[in-house]
Amino acid sequence: MSDKTLTRMDLSEAVFREVGLSRNESAQLVESILTHMSDALVAGETVKISSFGTFSVRDKSARVGRNPKTGDEVPISPRRVLTFRPSHLMKDRVAAGNRS
Repeated sequence: MSDKTLTRMDLSEAVFREVGLSRNESAQLVESILTHMSDALVAGETVKISSFGTFSVRDKSARVGRNPKTGDEVPISPRRVLTFRPSHLMKDRVAAGNRS
């Protein structure tokens, strides 16, 4: 398993190499896409990227949790969480990469 992390800079560099925009324009394009995705998720919309996966926001209700070390019950407040479901193509691609 690799310790490499894909960053915004890596994405903008890939856009620069593949599309041919300037480095500045590539960085602005990546930032714009991420901003649009974030804004849609904050508004409660689902973001679906074909052949990649679906990002969505889920509301979790309040519940009682338990500290595994002490066994004490602890209230967990309601919250919104971001979920990602990969597409079948992405799952297959990732699984194929493990067979190397």
